[in-house]
Amino acid sequence: MRLVDKLKLFEKQLVFMKWGSSESYGKINYVGADFVDFEIFDTDELEYTDKLLINAQLILEVVISGSDIARILAEYSASLPAHNQDNV
Repeated sequence: MRLVDKLKLFEKQLVFMKWGSSESYGKINYVGADFVDFEIFDTDELEYTDKLLINAQLILEVVISGSDIARILAEYSASLPAHNQDNV
């Protein structure tokens, strides 16, 4: 199975990716035949900052789960505004 075929299973999920000489946390928006649309997540500001199209041949590593990703998801979830309990 090719990497791009496997990455299609993880579209719209937060991952850690290394490509070329760069690495970052982000969300895989779309996986094409030879590229990945990747949105970089700034872990300090807890928001998405840049969008990249990465050639699939440059991808060296993709981490789809782990304690770092769980921590970032928890921090991001905690920073979201709470729903008004009266309107539920």
